[in-house]
Amino acid sequence: MTQGFLASLARIADFESNPYDVRALQHAQWAGGDYVLGEITGPSSELYAVETCSGAMAPVKIGDEIIGALGERAATLEGVGSYTQVERGKMHALTAAGLFGAFTSFAATLPSPMSLDYRGHIVRDGHKVTMRQFAIRAEATEFSTPTILLVGTSMSAGKTVTGRRVCKVLSSNGYTVIGAKLTGAGRYRDIASFKRAGASRIFDFVDVGLPSTVVPEQEFRDAIRPLLAHINSLRPDFLVAEAGASPLEPYNGDVAIDELGDNVCCKILCASDPYAVVGVQQAFGLQPDLVTGPAANTSAAVGLVMKLAGLPAINVIDRGTLPALRDFLTRKLSLNLEWPN
Repeated sequence: MTQGFLASLARIADFESNPYDVRALQHAQWAGGDYVLGEITGPSSELYAVETCSGAMAPVKIGDEIIGALGERAATLEGVGSYTQVERGKMHALTAAGLFGAFTSFAATLPSPMSLDYRGHIVRDGHKVTMRQFAIRAEATEFSTPTILLVGTSMSAGKTVTGRRVCKVLSSNGYTVIGAKLTGAGRYRDIASFKRAGASRIFDFVDVGLPSTVVPEQEFRDAIRPLLAHINSLRPDFLVAEAGASPLEPYNGDVAIDELGDNVCCKILCASDPYAVVGVQQAFGLQPDLVTGPAANTSAAVGLVMKLAGLPAINVIDRGTLPALRDFLTRKLSLNLEWPN
């Protein structure tokens, strides 16, 4: 039996409570952030699953329908694609969150991506329904929240695990923490894990109507400023902010760092290997306070990070090292922290 799914990019919308129609539009009328309906085609692979609005993964089959959003992705380890490259209605799920476009480059080591046929745009009263219609609005543009910034050398560099650990330490010591993912391609599970780790609220670029942050710089700034202003209005003690991918990739990570400005009180670089630490230092000029991720997997790696970059490194996956993370945050943030039981 055919099933219908709302992908997690639709979590800000009201499709479960308000009716809508589906209408096929000419490609010239398409734009990033448009909500569309796709029907799954084959052949299926391990990647045939959708991230639902709760962040949970649900298996799908050929013939099922998904509401997602048009957008772009430029992942170094997985794939590159855009809605602008869709031809004759043949699409891919660029991520499991319902980011729809067509891959133009895809890692040969991965199973075949989910394929879909475009069935139409979600419309109401003859007009497209878009993500920006459900975006957070904020009158003020002030941002002054102390921010722990997580930056990666690439995707899958350990940013989310590190963010969870930081949220856990600070929230368990009575501090109000908000978690945010400011750049990347829409997935909900990463930032949702910050809330499970103790963040009082969580936000990402989807909340301001972006399916991914592969957009022009000014469009990104116009979207992210209301988000930062909204976070600031909630008056948390700290923001733990993840910049997905790396600042050198086309996700506007460098712009996000610029928007945070002098409010960044701690910079943690999550690196794929010790040499990547040096690469980000030299190419972007970032001087982190701590290195985590695979670059800190072993004592040999930690030693090489110190030798090459002169930086401390902690393997936050190993719970035995977590007192070291507590001590680092204690010193860097000038707090009196205890490690939670």
